[in-house]
Amino acid sequence: MNGLSKESVSWLEIDEGSEGQRIDNFLFRHLKGVPKSHVYRILRGEVRVNKKRVDQTYRLQLGDVLRIPPIRISEKPESEYVPATEFPVLYEDDAILAINKPSGTAVHGGSGVSFGVIEQLRSARPQAKFLELVHRLDRETSGVLLVAKKRSALTGMHEIMREGNSDKRYFVLVLGQWKNAKQHVKLPLHKFDTPQGEKRVMVREEGQASHTIFTLQKSWPEFSLLEAQLKTGRTHQIRVHTSHLGFPIAGDDKYGDFARNKELMKRGLKRMFLHAHSISFKHPLTGEPLSISAPLPPDLQKFLNKLDATTD
Repeated sequence: MNGLSKESVSWLEIDEGSEGQRIDNFLFRHLKGVPKSHVYRILRGEVRVNKKRVDQTYRLQLGDVLRIPPIRISEKPESEYVPATEFPVLYEDDAILAINKPSGTAVHGGSGVSFGVIEQLRSARPQAKFLELVHRLDRETSGVLLVAKKRSALTGMHEIMREGNSDKRYFVLVLGQWKNAKQHVKLPLHKFDTPQGEKRVMVREEGQASHTIFTLQKSWPEFSLLEAQLKTGRTHQIRVHTSHLGFPIAGDDKYGDFARNKELMKRGLKRMFLHAHSISFKHPLTGEPLSISAPLPPDLQKFLNKLDATTD
């Protein structure tokens, strides 16, 4: 795709990386620094697709030719440097990339973080025409993270997840002795902002329906290792479900037991014990069954080994 010139009319031919995208969203991304109100103004007036006017809901087709009028973009300071980083690859084909995300890395820039996994991947793969997150993981959560390399794969994966046709599983260490071998937890979750502007979630009757299946893997006098299977994908779902039931996640700095977390740091657990260990689904383009897994990180495994050693 040709770059945009600020001084003269630009002509862009749509490739498969932008196919299916709404034209307003396409222009926001390609005219960074231009106010949205101005983008909508040129869309109503001077933008053409194949020499015709379209409205903001038009979805771009492969081979469409866009005419974009000259635009004065306010000069902005040079954007912050994003290091080119490749992450451990668990699976890759021409449509999907699955990486093993380390704990402590945000999936994307925003709210106090200038860049995340997706920006670093784009920086590491400048030749990639399309790289978009399929889903998110909390900053402290490690494990399987899916990235789409084609728009068709992204929309396909979103449909799979919306229809509940993917199987996402996590390993989670909670404080206390979990009683049931298998437990379905259905508690509605409500999102809100704290006075400090932090995103939080709580169990509330009018919240969004959410469902987690917990299976006990192993227990120690003070802890239980669970596998959590997500039947819905709400923000902080596992963290709030366990905390609400009186079993906060070890090391959780938002919904956990802060005094115990301090003590756990001294014992070697320096992060939240939540790891996205596997995801299974049918490939969005080929229909082939896929199962992708990420081993437990060494720091979490080491902590479990210590628990085993002290209770033997």
